Amino acid sequence: MAQSQAAPHEPVQATSHTEPEYGAVATATRLPRPLQSVPATVTVLRREELDANPALTSDGALRIVPSVMTFRRSTSLTADPSSQGLNLRGVGPSGVSRTLVLVDGVPANDPFAGSIYWRALPRLGLDRIEVVPGGGSALYGSAALAGVVQLISRSHAPSFDADALYGRFNTAQLAARGAYEGESLGGSLEGEYLRSDGYKVVSREDRGPVDRDADSWHGTLNGGLQWNASRTLTLRSALRAFQEAQNGGTRSTTAALRSGLLSLGGTLALERSAELSLNLFGRMQRFDQDRARVAMGRVSETLAGRQRVPANDEGVNLLYRSPTLAGHVLSAGLDARRIWGESREQTQRAGGQQYLAGVFVQDLFTISDEVELDAALRGDLVRNVDGQRVAMDLRSEYDARTDYALSPRVGALWHIMPRLTARASLYRAFRAATLNELYRPFQVGTIYTAANPRLKNELLHGFEAGLELTPGTNLVLRATGFWNRLDAPITNVTVGDGMRERRNLGYAQVRGLESSVEHRWLPYLTSIAAYTLSASEVKDSANLNGKRLPQDPVHRGSLLLVFDRPEWFGAALTVRASGRQYEDDLNTLPMKAYAVVDISVSRRVGWNLELFAAVENLFDITYLVGRAGVDTIGPPLLARGGVRIRQR
Repeated sequence: MAQSQAAPHEPVQATSHTEPEYGAVATATRLPRPLQSVPATVTVLRREELDANPALTSDGALRIVPSVMTFRRSTSLTADPSSQGLNLRGVGPSGVSRTLVLVDGVPANDPFAGSIYWRALPRLGLDRIEVVPGGGSALYGSAALAGVVQLISRSHAPSFDADALYGRFNTAQLAARGAYEGESLGGSLEGEYLRSDGYKVVSREDRGPVDRDADSWHGTLNGGLQWNASRTLTLRSALRAFQEAQNGGTRSTTAALRSGLLSLGGTLALERSAELSLNLFGRMQRFDQDRARVAMGRVSETLAGRQRVPANDEGVNLLYRSPTLAGHVLSAGLDARRIWGESREQTQRAGGQQYLAGVFVQDLFTISDEVELDAALRGDLVRNVDGQRVAMDLRSEYDARTDYALSPRVGALWHIMPRLTARASLYRAFRAATLNELYRPFQVGTIYTAANPRLKNELLHGFEAGLELTPGTNLVLRATGFWNRLDAPITNVTVGDGMRERRNLGYAQVRGLESSVEHRWLPYLTSIAAYTLSASEVKDSANLNGKRLPQDPVHRGSLLLVFDRPEWFGAALTVRASGRQYEDDLNTLPMKAYAVVDISVSRRVGWNLELFAAVENLFDITYLVGRAGVDTIGPPLLARGGVRIRQR
């Protein structure tokens, strides 16, 4: 896991974590930039680390980064898809993601609800994952309030890869990817199927006759083409199809998703290294969810609600990059997106349309070999129209609303001396409420939460500053302090017994520290220890002053050990720890701290064939992930083994 200002386009060997890397990342500035030229903090999970990570899904692999938190501490193998929000540095954890997740520049956040369908993002076709915490609205607009995570696909260089595994709970996975690249045309095709009988998600103390294993399955099929039409013009297309079905632990608690996405793009090389790129995408999906009403003692259940959510969105982005002029690289861009969605339930229907559009400019200025500056400014428009809710015979129609946001960001990088680098950033970011938050009420367990069409934009004002010290070629020390003020955070506020409503609070402060130590003990043995302190406090709210934001632990840490000696074997050990946190806004439902250990080991038995085994939650630790009316627990020990083919 490289935590730095950049990472190379091509994967590097796991033994070179602490060696200087002079490649580029694309997320922090929306342009490929070398390591020594990006002021922002970037953490990169590379191809080799994704292969070695014992986790089975992309969200599981991301949890090795302590600043990354998924809602309710659960895994996408069992968590309801609508609760899989993502936050960075503890900025407003909720089922709605306050972090923008991109796949090759295309938003992966659910257009209607803002959550993330992690199982739709398979790992076999990934080159790397880039994590950029801190307000990202200056370049990406709404949804990038707390930062950006981008999954970047591998090139179309000729290769064939396949995985087959089987493990506890009848967990089975088949995945394969092939790629071809000719003189002017290249393409790839990737598929994945995964199923599991799951486990009982309700805690043993609360469990009753209605509780059953939370089984699930999903399938993905992704294809891509690239055509080098001329010396200066490259055209791209990608098609992604996904389907999943999950049981939430009772007969009448289910969720399912079907989605399809088509993206088209092109890049035109201009004179003197200038560049113009255009990308378009369209998505259609349907999310289905059933909810149960469970009797006292969990002895019986009845169907309480059935939700069907058709949604679609289309988007376009245009980006221009100038040639280098007197140390300046200027860029300018335009993004636009239309979202439509409607929740259809037995007793109500709610939804509307949302339009988002923004323009930005950015200046990357190399003052000298020692100092780099980055300044960006973006203006956004958010318009909500056709908002309505029909409950029984009562129709509520909501007036169209238009909001504006201005998002600046400035950053600086200073090479104080050859082995010491400082960086700092100051930013303002925003997030517009989703259609789901504005118009649709919902119920989890015994807790009913009302929608609120009057919700305002959330605003984030923040600052970060850090140092990176490389005493030798085998050791890297990093520390970054951050301070964020989240104005008008949208929170589920308790308004009565079993009743909550989405509301904007006054503001919350989130302050903390990220730190890591990377050490290469031997050419084939590397360790990375990381720790994040994130202390949140609600302010200017009558009933919640001094309370912590829900689902936000103060302390988070991780340890990664990677052993990679192909003539012997490869192995990885991860330790993930999370401190005490609260389920609710009143801080009355605590969830204790926990730590889990995951391991993997692999052995090459032929030129391209590899045997592997992995265990998640090695010591079978039981820990809470939710307390919404009933206590739910995280996944127990999951052991599995299989074979891999890696042909490159």
